[in-house]
Amino acid sequence: MNLATDLEQLESRTATELVELFLENRSAQRACFTCSFQAEDVIVLHLLRQRLPEISVLFLETGYHFPQTYEFRDRLTRDWKLNLINVLPKQTVQAQESAFGILYREDPTKCCQLRKVDPLLEVLGLFDTWFTGLRREQSVTRKNLKKAELHRLPAGKTLTKVSPLADWTWGQVWEYTGAHNLSYLPQYDEGYLSIGCQPCTALPEDPNNPRSGRWGGRKLECGIHTFSERSQ
Repeated sequence: MNLATDLEQLESRTATELVELFLENRSAQRACFTCSFQAEDVIVLHLLRQRLPEISVLFLETGYHFPQTYEFRDRLTRDWKLNLINVLPKQTVQAQESAFGILYREDPTKCCQLRKVDPLLEVLGLFDTWFTGLRREQSVTRKNLKKAELHRLPAGKTLTKVSPLADWTWGQVWEYTGAHNLSYLPQYDEGYLSIGCQPCTALPEDPNNPRSGRWGGRKLECGIHTFSERSQ
């Protein structure tokens, strides 16, 4: 497959077909999946495990997640025997707060950079294919998302970013979750629609904008999906 010339053709592929397509030659693939264990991520994990059970599952361990998220992560990792990699920032929460204060209140963009973006950059260079659970419907910043994109990392390496659920609706997410009896984060039952670090996650102000409860409305992205340059 020549991804550079076939990107548009991939838009007609189903989520299952995309996973199979990019993992068909397992010996040649160095694939990973960034996972925050939200509902979309559990679905993509469910699909990936059918083809590549040992795929590297990257969890950005910021130190600020909900206790329920940690509990769910650990339970699913155990039950599904995931190859979980906790991606750690250079500083502990205590060290960062001692050096810079409470960044998630004062400068959330810098906090995300230190605890999410920089650590992920260090590990993504090890892989050729990067799966995500992103959907266009999630935010205006994601409306032009392609199911497969070539992305150039700041260090110069190009890898393939694959979002099998790019064209899925919120209804489809829960239809699949129910049909396959998948577990999900308990915060959804409390009304949360987008779940990240606990200090920066609230109930959505606008039910039509799932990410309106993130960062107090000050921004829509943590940065891990904006640091790379889409080259196709």
